[in-house]
Amino acid sequence: MIDDDGSDRPARVAVTDAAAELLARLRRRHGDLMFHQSGGCCDGSSPMCYPAGDFLTSDADVHLGDLSLSDDGEAFVVPVWMSRAQFEYWSHTHLTIDVVPGRGAGFSVEAPEGVRFLIRSRLLTDAELATLGPARG
Repeated sequence: MIDDDGSDRPARVAVTDAAAELLARLRRRHGDLMFHQSGGCCDGSSPMCYPAGDFLTSDADVHLGDLSLSDDGEAFVVPVWMSRAQFEYWSHTHLTIDVVPGRGAGFSVEAPEGVRFLIRSRLLTDAELATLGPARG
């Protein structure tokens, strides 16, 4: 599992190796990418992956962190966002983006791949929460 900046410091978001490999392939096809954690509308609560800029964020969203990844030695970053209202409920949670077989969300770029991104979560420890502080808007 890769934390948001590859370090051992606390992070709000991480990505599994399998999801990182898929993101590298998707980036080659679609260019820079971003995630927005869906709030449960038509695609449930799946992390939605878009070409960077295709989903417009605003003051109503919180930037949870950046996934720092590499593709054949070339570094790239995938920002992860969530609605501010949803973050109020999830602010105590560490999120790991993973990928599993299945039908992806219709608007997310992995949909044609026969896989879908999903979130695995755990509670942040008190020490992690104290170190992280508030998420950025």
